[in-house]
Amino acid sequence: MGDEICPVETALRVIGGKWTLLILRDLMTGPKRFGELRKSLGGVSPKTLSLRLRELEQDGILTRTVYPEVPLRVEYALTDAGATLSDVIDVLRQWGAQWVKPPQSVATTHPIPK
Repeated sequence: MGDEICPVETALRVIGGKWTLLILRDLMTGPKRFGELRKSLGGVSPKTLSLRLRELEQDGILTRTVYPEVPLRVEYALTDAGATLSDVIDVLRQWGAQWVKPPQSVATTHPIPK
């Protein structure tokens, strides 16, 4: 491709990090607090979630709002630029639904030789 900038590569630099698409999926329904995101994502460590949120904020995909309350309340929400990714999330959801296979029993997957 020469010196051209690949749009797919550019997009992946922003949304290709581990957990990033799932964070975006969760924020599509509205602002979320750190704890809500962590609970929804399951296995993500606080350190990794903080890093991803910071990267998305720096890229202009989400905002971080700190409310001066006790205890401190912080919410993350998509920016207008972040909201444009809803079509990407929807297409990935549709594609994933087509590729979901019903679980097979161990006996069907690995038959026991006779």
